Amino acid sequence: MKKTQTNIRVRYGETDKMGIVYYGNYALYLEEGRTEWLRALGFSYKYMENNNVELPVVNLNINFKQPAYYDDVITVTSTLKEIPSVRIEFYYEIHNQKGTLLVTATTTLVFVNSTTKKLMKAPDYLLEKLKD
Repeated sequence: MKKTQTNIRVRYGETDKMGIVYYGNYALYLEEGRTEWLRALGFSYKYMENNNVELPVVNLNINFKQPAYYDDVITVTSTLKEIPSVRIEFYYEIHNQKGTLLVTATTTLVFVNSTTKKLMKAPDYLLEKLKD
């Protein structure tokens, strides 16, 4: 399936007193990986929102293996698990600059029509890009 890698430098404000990334920030790193995955296909969340599509997260699962530290450069690998329908699922791995696996995670998002607030199928323009 489609996969991207996104590099992020850990900022001081994302860490605790010990210089370790606060666990809540990993959700932001996953979101960054996911938005860059979409951008690599030629879209953005803004584009989708402008075309009446919202993508709320309905499930998030994170497994912490090792900590990331201030000033580390981490790589978020975002992989689409399967062709989306009304939901889209991603698998992630986060490694540090030494290649150490820090985190594995999954997210599930659903496609919602922003006018009706009802579930909808994945937009055709997204499905077409996934065929390439």
